[in-house]
Amino acid sequence: MRVFGILGVVIVLCVGFFIYQRSLADVTENGSPQEQIDTAAIRQRLLTIGQTERQYQASNGKYATLETLASENLLPGGTEQRGYTYTATITATGFTITATPTAEDKADWPTLEITETMQVTEK
Repeated sequence: MRVFGILGVVIVLCVGFFIYQRSLADVTENGSPQEQIDTAAIRQRLLTIGQTERQYQASNGKYATLETLASENLLPGGTEQRGYTYTATITATGFTITATPTAEDKADWPTLEITETMQVTEK
């Protein structure tokens, strides 16, 4: 009877270890926790900038450069955040805001973009 108890504990420990190993693989596959936190913040910032562009376009009939938004105090925090630099490509009918990692320790992190469709994509 005691053997079955010990065997049960060993099986439960093995299953727990297997689940733990799988969760570690998921974290490293999706990047470090710091990378996940920073890219989530960058995604949110891109959505904020995109919304600001849409509001500016509704008020002024055209999209604005990041410099224009900053000069009108519509871009708090400027064009750099968490080791990323924001750039904009503006056309008469749309915009593309790109967040590029510029910090040395983030060289292999993803580049993120948002367009007038308000969809953030990862390159």
